[in-house]
Amino acid sequence: MKISSKGRYGLASMISLSTSYENNEYITIISIAEKLGISKIYLEQVFSLLKRANLVTSTKGSQGGYQLSKSPDNITAFDILSAIEIGLFEKTDTSVSKNSIHIEKSMSLLIWDKLDNTVYTTLNAITLNDLVKEANKYTNVSDIMFYI
Repeated sequence: MKISSKGRYGLASMISLSTSYENNEYITIISIAEKLGISKIYLEQVFSLLKRANLVTSTKGSQGGYQLSKSPDNITAFDILSAIEIGLFEKTDTSVSKNSIHIEKSMSLLIWDKLDNTVYTTLNAITLNDLVKEANKYTNVSDIMFYI
């Protein structure tokens, strides 16, 4: 499975946005883009999809920007990716003709349905808060100096 740049940027942006959730701050796309090294224009497209899915709210003006619409504990990786990767979670099309429905049924039951369920279960088990905690483990790792 390959997640698009939009999906990866969406996850990274939401993790970044989560760090300001407790402060109830609005964060600009420019600051997120600079922090993550992502194109501002591309990020605007991502946030448009996240806003449409009610995962973020926005405000305009000098204090404007985006913030999470709910707690990082209540947003899953599935929520984020399904808002951005529209085609990723569609059912697999049929592969063979109606003359070979038994082959189609076996592939569906043993591969496609299991794969869909595994992806859905895995992504729904990971919250944005889980991602933030994991990211925090690696904060300033590059700043550690080893002496011999």
